[in-house]
Amino acid sequence: MRSYIRHPSDIPIQVAATSPKVPNLGQTLNNISHGGLSFITQAPVEIGARIQLRIDSVTPVFESEGLVTHCSEEDGHFVIGIEFIRRDDLFVARMVEQVCHIEHYKREMAQREGRELSGEEAAREWIEKFAANFPRWGA
Repeated sequence: MRSYIRHPSDIPIQVAATSPKVPNLGQTLNNISHGGLSFITQAPVEIGARIQLRIDSVTPVFESEGLVTHCSEEDGHFVIGIEFIRRDDLFVARMVEQVCHIEHYKREMAQREGRELSGEEAAREWIEKFAANFPRWGA
């Protein structure tokens, strides 16, 4: 079993380099794993670059620092892998992953079914439908 699940690709992530320069080209979150995350961007990022991550479409805002561990080109874009520097960010990232899925579900229901759900309603529905299949880390 994989230790991550694919993340809704419409969740924006802000990336700022502490060294060397990381282009700011509208990154989106790809997945969150046991030790970090990956995002998709239009330009390569140097392996070993130290970066600041921010996801402000969730409450509270998720911020973390990481190191670029891989960069691979796929279908005209780049998938960048990040390892969290602070181990306590792992638990928070897991919660962010779930919140992002719920936000994606909320938008999907509005678009597909015309239903405007509150955050609480979307969370309840998402948990009923998908929480049992959400992989558990370390399980």
